[in-house]
Formats: sequence, structure tokens, C-alpha cells
Amino acid sequence: MANPQSLLVLTVYAPALADEDSRPLAVIRGLERALPGLRLDSTISSEGRLIPLPRREMWLAEGQPNGKEVRLICNSDERYRVMVSGWERPAGISPGGRSQLEVHVKLPLHIAGGAVAVDVLELVGEATRAFWGRVTPEGVAAEMAQQVRHSMRQPHVPPRGLPTLKRTEELHSPELPHHLGWLNYWSDAASRAIGFPDSARDAELLSRSRRTATGGWVVQLTDAPLDLDTPAHLEALKRAYERFPRIGGRSTP
Repeated sequence: MANPQSLLVLTVYAPALADEDSRPLAVIRGLERALPGLRLDSTISSEGRLIPLPRREMWLAEGQPNGKEVRLICNSDERYRVMVSGWERPAGISPGGRSQLEVHVKLPLHIAGGAVAVDVLELVGEATRAFWGRVTPEGVAAEMAQQVRHSMRQPHVPPRGLPTLKRTEELHSPELPHHLGWLNYWSDAASRAIGFPDSARDAELLSRSRRTATGGWVVQLTDAPLDLDTPAHLEALKRAYERFPRIGGRSTP
């Protein structure tokens, strides 16, 4: 049984918010439909105190008057905490020099494993009109962040033999995924950018993939949540990076 304290971290990268953008509310309502019984009607203060939001739609709208952020919103059940937040990534650190919306959703692994996590990633990706996104267990995501080379002057050895990835600002296009996850959301544009699918090479991945309504894909690397201490999982991750060398800016067409 999964540890009730274990979290899945969902992250998507989408076009920056505009004034009076409806996408944050669409994400909230979509999550409530996907997770029966969920009600996102609270936030958390800087002191860690839970604050009810009786007028959440107005509160959400107040949080992005200039189209910059998605205010942190969550449910009130500490045993089953779901948290949503988002912010603008400035153009200077974003692919292609274009600012982006970065949305994060944290979900309990014991609730959102398997098909539920696939559903949630698809709805958040579609609701935000994301370029790409991923779902990964929290501890794995932290280790995989070490793949990024931050300085050309310092030696860089990624963990577990995984490939080195460029910084986001070094990527020429926002449609190009920066890294892989356990579950991957690739928009139609992102899929074409990395060359997925190829019927001859992607049969295994296609057996665990779902086409979205907008022509993108949700691609699952392993049946169980990614665990880098499991040799078969680590090899699956390495194979996927080898199959898609454009991910992380490691090659050009």
C-alpha cells in the first residue's frame, strides 16, 4: 500500500495568463469532477493556517488582476490534501524568450495513483492549454531536477546515469518538453516536436498512452509510479530519453 504521506507532483507549462483568464477556475472545477468528494475551497496562510474561501471565484479572480498567478487553493481535509498553485515564469528564463504559466498540483499518491493520475494530468493539461507537463512522485522529481546543468564552468554529473539537460532558457521553443516524468502530457505541438508517436518504435509506449481531445497525448512510462530504485523503472526512463533526444534540448532536428 502506498504511504499516505507520499505525494505526486503535477506540473504543466502553458501560455501566460491574460486578464480575466478563465483557465484557473477551469482547472479547479475539473479537479473536483475528476476526484469525487473533492472541494477546493480553502487556502493556507504564510503561518500554515487553513483559511476557508466562501467566495472562491472572486478570490481567485483577485489573485491575477494582471494575469500573473494562480493563488494557492486547497481542500480542507488534511488526510487527503490537494493543493493547486501557479505563477508566471518570466520570459528571461523561459524557452524561446516567451513568458509562461507554470501550474503545480500536489496530490496524495494513495488516492491519485494509476488511472486517476492520468485523468488529472489530461484535464489540467487541456484546461490550461499546456504545451507539455508531467506527473512524478515528489522525491523522484527532486532527484531528477539534478539533471539540469546550471553552469558550463562547473563539472556536472547527473544522478543515476541519466542525461544532462539544458536550462529552460536555452530551449528555443516552449513546445519542447524540458524533462520526462512518470506520466507525460505532450500537446499536439510538443508531440510533433519530439517525433511521437512512431508506430515502429513506440509500440510499448503507445500501449500505455492516451490521445487527448486536442490531439495531444498522455504517455505513461511505467505501470507503477516511477521509482528510481527499481532497476526496470530506471531503464525505462533512460530508454525514453534515448528515444526522444530533443527533450531537454539535447539535440536539434
